[in-house]
Amino acid sequence: MKQFLVLAVTVFLTACNSSTPAPTENAKTDSSKMRDIQSPYAISYSSKFTIDDPKNAESLLALWKAFDNGNLSAVKDLFADTVEMNFADGMKLRGSRDSIIAAGQAYRNSLGSVVDNVHAIMAVKSTDKDEHWALIWGTEKDTHKDGKVDSTDLQETWMFKDGKAALMYQFRADYMAPKAAKGKK
Repeated sequence: MKQFLVLAVTVFLTACNSSTPAPTENAKTDSSKMRDIQSPYAISYSSKFTIDDPKNAESLLALWKAFDNGNLSAVKDLFADTVEMNFADGMKLRGSRDSIIAAGQAYRNSLGSVVDNVHAIMAVKSTDKDEHWALIWGTEKDTHKDGKVDSTDLQETWMFKDGKAALMYQFRADYMAPKAAKGKK
């Protein structure tokens, strides 16, 4: 029995001091080891993305917060010299940083208040294009100066060049009151 106890303790100590590290989350999701996506569609831009440094996601959060606060000039340095913005309603703006900020500030000034609720955000890199993006999903609640309130679910995709916002695509779903079924009151 004494020999069995010594053997069990030796095996236990050897197992605890094993030099083989346990797999980490990064090892499990290392994109360099992932296979390519098999698609029945021709992918026109890219299907090779990895998680990127969070700095661009943090910059995007600062942009959203500045819009909420009504002060886009506070984040002027987060925009590239030339910016293109594609909005969900089909409007497209392309111009200098100053002209984009002026247009955004004019729109924001038309609202009484803006409150965003961020649901998810991530920074990604297109490895085959070597481009950096930040993706954000949230709900924006706008209170107009006449008191009308609108809420909109937003998804925005922002490209960053040298750490500056250069391109944005916006998608939205407006809240709509449910319609009563026919024949019911």
